[in-house]
Amino acid sequence: MKLITAAPSPYARKVRISLHEKTIEHEVVIDVPWNENTLTKDKNPLGKVPILITNENEYIFDSKVIIRYLDQIKPKPEIYPIDPKNHLSALIIETVADGICDAIVLIRLENVRVKNLISKQWIKRQENKIVNGLKYLSNEINSKSYFVDNYFNIADISAFTCLEYADIRFKEFDWRKSFPNLNNYWKFHKNRESFALFTCKEPNISADPCKGLGP
Repeated sequence: MKLITAAPSPYARKVRISLHEKTIEHEVVIDVPWNENTLTKDKNPLGKVPILITNENEYIFDSKVIIRYLDQIKPKPEIYPIDPKNHLSALIIETVADGICDAIVLIRLENVRVKNLISKQWIKRQENKIVNGLKYLSNEINSKSYFVDNYFNIADISAFTCLEYADIRFKEFDWRKSFPNLNNYWKFHKNRESFALFTCKEPNISADPCKGLGP
């Protein structure tokens, strides 16, 4: 099994964390989707990471689809809750967290346009999404250690990844100060092995892999 990823991608990080939690052996290939010679163009029609190449040489893409596949081939520990109510709750948290990451990416892409074409109104709209999304997560976690039913699952993977992606790509907003509930949550989970292993700074690719590798 092989995973094509980009170092700072929060979506790919979700998959890497899930693979580690399930102790599934795999090879990691670091790619730059923005480059002309990217590996993604022949394996995902959307040209995006992550992409999982199965042992049967099938290509699976999109983090949600990949993680659901991992739950199928190795059900325990479950990443997506089986209980219908918990499953829905976890999906909602994942959707909000991914939406925050999406908005951060859109701001980044807007800021690399020709200066006189940059829309401050568009950027402000994305910033509002980020702040409102973080506020929602803060209210949901409150003083709890886990988002859904007091156990680790996709909701926590998504939320934690989202918070650390904000540290990298949305530094101008101090979410720790604005949302102390989320800061307490982050402190509780920051030393979890899968979170600590797979951060923006990958030891095997470059001194600062967050620079120049797309979203």
